[in-house]
Amino acid sequence: MVNFTSLPILSAIIFLPLLGMALVLLLRGEKAMKSAALLVSLLTFVVSLALWVGWQSGEAGMQFMDTVPWAPELGINYTVGVDGISMPLVLLTTLLLPLVLLFSWDTVRDKQKTYLALLLLLETAMIGVFAALDLVLFFVFFEASLIPMYFLIGRWGGPRRVYAALKFFIFTAFGSAFLLAAILALGWLHFQQAGVWSFNVLDLVGLGLPANVQTVLFFAFVLAFAIKVPLFPFHTWLPDAHVEAPTGGSVILAGILLKMGTYGFVRFSLPLFPEPSQRFAPLLAILAIIGILYGALVALAQKDVKKLVAYSSVAHLGFVTLGIFALQQESLSGAVLQMVNHGLSTGALFLLVGFLYERRHTRMLDDFGGLWKLMPIYAGFAMITFMSSAGLPGLNGFVGEFTILVGAMKSNILFAVLGTLGIILAAWYLLWAFAKIFQGPNANAANAGLKDLNLREMVIMVPLVILFIVIGLYPNLFLSKINPSTQLVVDQLSNPSAITQYYQAQMASAVELVER
Repeated sequence: MVNFTSLPILSAIIFLPLLGMALVLLLRGEKAMKSAALLVSLLTFVVSLALWVGWQSGEAGMQFMDTVPWAPELGINYTVGVDGISMPLVLLTTLLLPLVLLFSWDTVRDKQKTYLALLLLLETAMIGVFAALDLVLFFVFFEASLIPMYFLIGRWGGPRRVYAALKFFIFTAFGSAFLLAAILALGWLHFQQAGVWSFNVLDLVGLGLPANVQTVLFFAFVLAFAIKVPLFPFHTWLPDAHVEAPTGGSVILAGILLKMGTYGFVRFSLPLFPEPSQRFAPLLAILAIIGILYGALVALAQKDVKKLVAYSSVAHLGFVTLGIFALQQESLSGAVLQMVNHGLSTGALFLLVGFLYERRHTRMLDDFGGLWKLMPIYAGFAMITFMSSAGLPGLNGFVGEFTILVGAMKSNILFAVLGTLGIILAAWYLLWAFAKIFQGPNANAANAGLKDLNLREMVIMVPLVILFIVIGLYPNLFLSKINPSTQLVVDQLSNPSAITQYYQAQMASAVELVER
C-alpha cells in the first residue's frame, strides 16, 4: 500500500486548481475551457481522497505536513498540514467545486474563461486557508479568497451586484486589518521570548502571554472571524451577497467561505488565547444564540426563497459558533461536523434554488405552488435537502445539532434550551417554504411547462444526498477522525503548558521534513 503521508499530497491538492487556472487561461474554445476546469477540479477531488485513505486513526495532531522555507529570516515558512478539524473541510471544498462547475456548464454564458479561472483560483485559496499552519501563509490565502469572490459577485451577480460585492469586500477587509496586526504582534512577541521570529501556530501555542495581551489579540482575531462567519451583529453583508451572487458563488460562499470564520475560531482563537477564550466564551455564545433566533425569525418573513436560505445560514452558523464556545469536546466535535453538514445542505439548497431560477427567472415563493406534480424528481431531492437542513433524525443535520446541544447543555442549560428553540424555528420556516413551492394547486400558468431535472442536474445532487444519509446513519465515520483533534483543543484550554510539548514535537517533525 502506498504511504501517502510521505508524499506532498496536501501541496498537490492546494496547487492543482492553480495549474488548472493557468490551463484554462491558455485554452481557446468554450467546450475545451469548461472541460479542462471540470477535469482539474475532479482530479483535485480524487487526489484529496488520499487524505481520507491515508489517515492515521486516533492521531490528534497534524498529518500530511509539508514545509518549505519562504522567508526564514523573518520566521515565515510555507508550512501546511491537516488534522481532524481541517481535513473534512478540505474534502468539502474539493467536492463542492466540481459540482459548482457542473452547474455553471450552461448557466454562465458571459466571460466564461474569466469565470472558470476565478473559481479555480478561489479553490486554491480556500484549501490553503484550511491547510496553512503559518499565520502569514494563512493570511495570504485568507485574503486571496476575497478577491475572486468579489469579482464573482460583482461581475456575474444580480441587479445590485456592485453594491453587494463592495459591502462584502469592505466588511471582510476591515476585519482582516485587525487580524494582520495581531499576527504581526504574535511574531514579534515570539521574537521577544525566543530571540527568533516565528508565525507558526505550533510554535505560538503556549507562549504564556499576559492576560491583557491575550485579550487584545483574542478580540482582533475574533473580529476578523466573526465578520467572516458572519456572527451577529456583523451579519448584514451576507444576505446582500447571497441574493446578488450567481448560484455558483452562493454555493461556495455558504458551503465553504463562511466556514473560514468558524474554522478560525477553532484553529487559532482557542489554542492561541486560552484564557480569554474561556473568559469571553459566554459572550460569544450569547451572540451566537441571538444569531440563531434572529436569523430564523427573519427567514420566516422572507418572500424570496434565496434570501430565506441566506438568513438560514446566519442561524445555522450561529449554531456552529454556539458549539465552539460551549467549550465542551462533544459540542466542538459537533460544530466541526456541522460545518461540513451546513456546507452540504445549504450548498444543495442554493443549487435547488438555482435550478428553479434558471427555469422561471423568479425566486418569489408566491410565484410557485404544486411543483410536486410538475417536477417530481426535483421535489424529491428538495424534500430530502429541506429535511437535512431542518435536522431530521437519520440525516446529517440531526447528528451535528444533537452533539452541539449535548455539549451546550454541559456548559449552560439555558443555551441548550434556546438553541433547541432555534431548531424548532428552522423546521418552521423550511417546512413553510417547502409547502409554498411544492404543495397545493398550481395557481400560476407560467409553471405549467416546467421541465424536471435533467441528467446533469441529477448528477450534481446525488453525491450530496448520499452524504446526507451516510453521515446521518453512520456519523462515527467522520467523528472518529474529528474527536481526537477536538479533544486536544479542549485539553489545551485546561492545561496549556502540557499540550505545548505536544505541539513542539509536531513542529520538530515538520523541521525534519525541511532537512530531508
